[in-house]
Amino acid sequence: MSVKTFIVPHDFTSVADIALEHAIVTAKPLEATIQLLHVVSKESQIPESIQKLEAIIEKHNNQGITIVPNVRIGNIFEDIGGFAAEHMAELIIMGTHGAHGWQHITGSNALKVVTSSPVPFIIVQEKEKKIKPTGYDLIVVPMDLHKETKQKLAVVANLAKYFNSEVHVVTPDESDEYLRNQVVSNITFSQKFFQERGISIKTAIIPSSGFDKEVVKYATSVDADLIAIMNLSNTGLFTLLSSNYEQYIITNDALIPALILNPIETMSESETSSMFSM
Repeated sequence: MSVKTFIVPHDFTSVADIALEHAIVTAKPLEATIQLLHVVSKESQIPESIQKLEAIIEKHNNQGITIVPNVRIGNIFEDIGGFAAEHMAELIIMGTHGAHGWQHITGSNALKVVTSSPVPFIIVQEKEKKIKPTGYDLIVVPMDLHKETKQKLAVVANLAKYFNSEVHVVTPDESDEYLRNQVVSNITFSQKFFQERGISIKTAIIPSSGFDKEVVKYATSVDADLIAIMNLSNTGLFTLLSSNYEQYIITNDALIPALILNPIETMSESETSSMFSM
């Protein structure tokens, strides 16, 4: 079996350390390799950056995980996709924060990084409570009315089987009969999809008004460990979600990590199922 690879962009801030902790917990049972990446603007910054990455790795040398330091000259917003392709990565885990880090990965800038790669992202915020040793026990999956949102189910299913997670699919409460039928169809599809894979699933219908905020409210109420969304910010699709939905989710006040994927129009179900396969 080929060695799996996870990527953690690191800008020497505490939230990047939290992203690395998530990566270690996720990678350990898989014996995956973590590629720790820092991007600099000029060659003279490379030696010091390598030293800093090696010091970070030294702190985790008892974890039984291979962590490899990488320093590249370029732009994190443009180069992450190429780096992920080069290493055939299954997952990128990244911290987001205010514009005080070297690489300034804020909520809005995080989306710029996400859109440059077909690889799924887990985006975390700075939080005192560490990731559980058991990983993501409960994953909330918002389902709106776009066919693209179904693509994330395969990646969620792989994560859920890996961590023995319970999945909560939340859909909007629609008064329009046609839209309500679509909601019911999505619930049925999701239930069948997860049950066929032996994954525990619960469903909930939440208010459609302010759906993004209702998603976070629901996730908080069930103590969710992860919210899984599609990045529809560049599709131009009409959506129940607000224009800054993705940014709202990844910078949510509850500090719940977000799994985010870009929709791929030409991706078949079998291809989707192979992403981040366990």
